[in-house]
Amino acid sequence: MKKFTSALLVVLITSASTFAFAHGDEAHAKKAGPVKKEQKEWGIGGDAKAVTRTITFTMTDNMRFDPDKINVKQGDTIRFVIKNGGKVMHEMVIGTKKDLEEHAALMMKFPAMEHEEPYMAHVGPGKTGELIWTFNKPGSFDFACLIAGHYQAGMTGKITVAASR
Repeated sequence: MKKFTSALLVVLITSASTFAFAHGDEAHAKKAGPVKKEQKEWGIGGDAKAVTRTITFTMTDNMRFDPDKINVKQGDTIRFVIKNGGKVMHEMVIGTKKDLEEHAALMMKFPAMEHEEPYMAHVGPGKTGELIWTFNKPGSFDFACLIAGHYQAGMTGKITVAASR
C-alpha cells in the first residue's frame, strides 16, 4: 500500500506541474507577454493594430452571455470586450464544441486549474477583459465559460464565420 500511495503521489505531483493552480484569483485574469500565435481550427491570436471590429459581451451570474450569437467574416480580427456583470469569476473561451466540452470536463475535475491562451479571457466580478482573435477560417464555432459548472449551466454561445469570396 505504501508503494501505491507513493506512486500515486508522484503521479499527482507530476500531473499538477503541468497546471498552474489559482483559477479563481484576480491575477489569473491578467495576461503577461506577447500573444502566443498558434493556428487553431477556429483561427489565430490577433494583433490590436489589425482589429477590424469590436464586439462587447456581458457575462452574468445567470450563466449567460449577451449576445450569445455573433456573425463575422473570414479574415476579421475581432476585439472582444468582455464585461463581467456578476459577482463571481467568469471567462470567455473560443473553440470547437468538442474542444470546449473536453476542457469543461477537465475543469470539473480540476476547478482551480489555471490556463492562459490567446483565445480565452478570464474576467473578475465587476471587471472588464479583452480578447483579440483573427477568424482566418470559415465555419461554425463556439464560446463558453468553462469555470466548473458554468458550461454545464448553459453559459455558451455561437460564432459563425462566413467564408470570404
